[in-house]
Amino acid sequence: MLMGARSNSIVRVPAAYNYNVKSLVVWILLLSCASMSMSYSDVEALLKFKDSLTNVVALSNWNPSINSKPPCSGNIPNWAGLLCLNDRVWGLRLESMGLTGNIDLGSLASMPALRTLSLMNNTFVGSLPNINMLPSLRALYLSYNHFSGQIPDDAFVGMRRLRKAYLANNEFTGKIPSSLATLPTLLVLRLDANKFEGQIPDFQQKNNNNNKLKIINLSNNDLEGPIPLNLRTFGASSFSGNVRLCGPPLTNKCQLGGESKMLVMKILLTVIMIAFILAIVISILVISRLRSQKQLDKVSSATSTTFHVQTSNKYVNPPVYVKTKSLAEHYDPRSPKQDRHHSKRGEQGKLIFLRQDGLKFDLQDLLTASAEILGSASFGSSYKAVILDGRAVVVKRYKQMNNVPREEFHEHMRRMGNLDHPNVLPLLSYYYRREEKLLISAFVHNGCLASHLHGNHNYQKPGLDWPTRLKIVKGVARGLAYLYSALPNVIVPHGHLKSSNVLLDESFEPLLTDYALSPLINLDHAQKIIMPYKSPEYAQLGRITKKTDVWSFGILILEILTGKFPENYITNRHNSDSDVASWVNAMITEKRTSDVFDIEMGGVGSSKAELLKLLKIGLSCCEENVERRLDIKEALEQIEDLKEGVIDTVLGEYSASLITPERDAYRAV
Repeated sequence: MLMGARSNSIVRVPAAYNYNVKSLVVWILLLSCASMSMSYSDVEALLKFKDSLTNVVALSNWNPSINSKPPCSGNIPNWAGLLCLNDRVWGLRLESMGLTGNIDLGSLASMPALRTLSLMNNTFVGSLPNINMLPSLRALYLSYNHFSGQIPDDAFVGMRRLRKAYLANNEFTGKIPSSLATLPTLLVLRLDANKFEGQIPDFQQKNNNNNKLKIINLSNNDLEGPIPLNLRTFGASSFSGNVRLCGPPLTNKCQLGGESKMLVMKILLTVIMIAFILAIVISILVISRLRSQKQLDKVSSATSTTFHVQTSNKYVNPPVYVKTKSLAEHYDPRSPKQDRHHSKRGEQGKLIFLRQDGLKFDLQDLLTASAEILGSASFGSSYKAVILDGRAVVVKRYKQMNNVPREEFHEHMRRMGNLDHPNVLPLLSYYYRREEKLLISAFVHNGCLASHLHGNHNYQKPGLDWPTRLKIVKGVARGLAYLYSALPNVIVPHGHLKSSNVLLDESFEPLLTDYALSPLINLDHAQKIIMPYKSPEYAQLGRITKKTDVWSFGILILEILTGKFPENYITNRHNSDSDVASWVNAMITEKRTSDVFDIEMGGVGSSKAELLKLLKIGLSCCEENVERRLDIKEALEQIEDLKEGVIDTVLGEYSASLITPERDAYRAV
């Protein structure tokens, strides 16, 4: 209301003013009126903003008729999606709520305390809202929507306090607005995965530690021309996916004009003439050093190659002798050992340990350890390395992991190091290098779930029985629910859930691995490899949601129950014709439910009803309609209620409930 604004102007009296008793009383009364009007003006602004939106189920408690509390009580929000400070709304965090409509930012302009606005991962369409109606805004998050069209060149004029701007994963076109490049306090800018074109503007932030641009990502657009000089300190991943961009830090060079070529030739000739005398001396020194180093490498290689006795995975075969190499011999010779003289923190020559109570060793111990390849895929190569004290670790090597800057990578690793749950395999340490990363965890001798489901079985190594499979499902559900709670800002907290990423300890308790890596992986690589980008919602809407990991979990449940290897793991995109959930639904429709379950599970005794309940949960997790799909809390609650053995119901009766005319509630497609 305007009354609040007028009261603020009245109470700004000069410090030197001599109050009398009467004016002091009036001043106190005005202050109390102002504090009462603050909350009321916020209510009015929020309700007007809500009226501009559609599909506002998530904002149901923004209704004074059913929620008598003010939006904020001190620092505690009483309405969904608010951030509060001293009874005022200083932020809106309306993420992943399915919101649509025309965003009325004018209604929020009457909220002077508003500093942050986040509408990420909704379904807004159309042009960018009139952002400069909120000149006091410090953080703007609009990524993962469907905004489109050109952004006006003056869209950010007057927003001198804006520090963070996230506009990634939309459909913006045209040039990057110059007003965005002139913001004096901008620290973080994400414009990746749009359709921006033209040249990158010259960013003019002050060159000091407080107001210097720290993070920028312009990858996967249609930008062209040379990268500005003041942006060349950022990594190549910040500009990848723009085939017509050139110059450092990218490898493709810019085409030069005739005069520029002549200038370059003159400079090169001058440098060659100056360096010619020194080149002879340097060449002699380099050749001498290389010969010495080559002899040392031969000695090291000869001493590190050993023979070990290793038993076969098959019980019926005798032991075989295999030659194992040191990890250094498996490793690329251009990798970390070449950079051991550098001392940049976490950059070269140093393993960073995340747990104080774990195994400790240095990079040299790791490189000289005997190692064998566990697997090599497009997501990364895995090695088993035996450290000096005989304990084994798994070393995973990633090259496509440059989606975030170095400091953000270290911070994400620290968050992963703080994770602690019985069903989540801890990350012990990591090694950072711009070109590739190493992640190290403990070796689990019982192998992964995929090998137990799809490997060769015999009387000595039978298939997994029903109680064991139920135990595994419960453990995976608990671990996944923990990741959701521990990593609330990651859209897909696991990000690559499948049977080969579920390890089993000696008691067949599951351990999740390869989790929380999706924010780090290069987007163009992630879209081809990891599970979230094979989900129905990504195929239909071009985005992932908070329930995408639940879809992967549903596929895993069906794999555990059926023993059928899901083609979902190997297809590039979601395909209902090769979807394990579609196959299960077809079998239920044909009244062949009993043929769905893995025969190697053995007899289930009195657990048929529980078996069918879990099948129903798996299908509900695979529901193609995200709104009808279970969330992780619902899935966990239903799974925890399942028992290994209960009083049985008739199988035909229960399975019939899955093929009623309302069976679409359980269908994945």
